[in-house]
Amino acid sequence: MVLWFATKGETHFVTRTIHAVGGIAVRKGARPKVAVVQRSKDKLWVLPRGKLKRDERPVTGARREVVEETGFRVQVGEFLGVMTYRARGRPKIVQFWLMRAESRPTYQLMKDIAAVEWLPLGAAVKRLSYPLEKLFLTNVAGHAVLQHRRPQTRKVKSAANKARLRRKSSQRRTRA
Repeated sequence: MVLWFATKGETHFVTRTIHAVGGIAVRKGARPKVAVVQRSKDKLWVLPRGKLKRDERPVTGARREVVEETGFRVQVGEFLGVMTYRARGRPKIVQFWLMRAESRPTYQLMKDIAAVEWLPLGAAVKRLSYPLEKLFLTNVAGHAVLQHRRPQTRKVKSAANKARLRRKSSQRRTRA
């Protein structure tokens, strides 16, 4: 990939772009929970992500990274978007997919990860260490996460209960 990068009025040709992939891993429920991981090296809380291997398809790499960093198998869903920033003086492009995680872990965490937490969306945003990731999770991925809610079950009122409520309502109207 060829990229032009502009800083302070100058445009630079960049060939050494870092390509990374990751996922917004969600566990379904009435309140869906999002995975955030704590890196061992600096104890920062981040979204599961990592560098793309040579000749690896981005979606395959994203699944691999999320499984390695969370310990959960996932099903890959819709593409959510891209974050770009500079890392060690080079541009870094991170592509993200929405992923549905299984209910229980299948694998052990990789040694680069100190902890994994599954949090409701708001708490996950607060836990993240980087402002750009907080913004991405809130604005780009937030709508997709909320779509993973389990449908609320409504109690079906019996015919007798409906008739009782109607009688109560009409009694109130006649008193007034």
